[in-house]
Amino acid sequence: MKIVFSPCPNDTFIFHAWVHGLVPGAPELDVALADIDVTNKLAAGPNGPDIIKISFAALPWVLSKYALLPCGGALGRGCGPLVLVANKPCGIINPADLAGRRVAVPAERSTAYLLFRLWLDQHVPGGVGEIIILPFHEIMPAVRDGLVDAGLVIHESRFTYPSFGLTLLVDLGSWWESDTNLPIPLGAIVARRTLDLSAITGWLRESVKYAWAHPEASQEYVLRHAQELSPEVAKAHIRLYVNEFTLNLGEGYGAVISLLSRAAQAGLIPDVNLSKLSLTEL
Repeated sequence: MKIVFSPCPNDTFIFHAWVHGLVPGAPELDVALADIDVTNKLAAGPNGPDIIKISFAALPWVLSKYALLPCGGALGRGCGPLVLVANKPCGIINPADLAGRRVAVPAERSTAYLLFRLWLDQHVPGGVGEIIILPFHEIMPAVRDGLVDAGLVIHESRFTYPSFGLTLLVDLGSWWESDTNLPIPLGAIVARRTLDLSAITGWLRESVKYAWAHPEASQEYVLRHAQELSPEVAKAHIRLYVNEFTLNLGEGYGAVISLLSRAAQAGLIPDVNLSKLSLTEL
């Protein structure tokens, strides 16, 4: 069974047990690791894998062939994307100062990008000057070096941005939570609709439970793929992104529906057949 997920600590932590044959009855996995922008495009193409981690924002392009699994994803509170600017004088003090500026983002088909655009509509009506797509690990250096005026960052960047000499302009997760009272839907696990979705969901849940029960077992695997993160930052990343929504999406469905509905109304994504979203019975 072919699977693609990111090298981020939350994904390697979640899938460690299944990848290493520690989930009874689960099939062997043929694993590839890729950044979320790559997986979003791969899932939308003709030759996507059996199971894949994508952004919730990419669901409109894949729901005809992939089903959203009710576990394994990244949702939560206090874990949203950040808009950062340089500490040195850059003329950006308030959100309105982003008007006409160059802003780097990690992907257009991402929750971070949708939240950013929805937030811009409320706080920077004229919009920014230019949006540039960069791999997420290149964004903070680009802001620090003045290649862009601001950067939209995700993942462990919320723990490390001060070391790059950057300042937080806005926490889009805090804005989303205060605006909707809902958790932030970031990464989704989807599987081909032709597969036994109930079985896959069961194996994935067992992998999550094993990870929680034996956190030390996955440490070497997590750090090997953590892109030079310290053990402390990797653990903080896992604590933030692996939570009750990882085991059961639950109220997270409401957050996904709210995000996709708002984004579709704003013309940022195609309309979504919401009936294809829920697999809560699994």
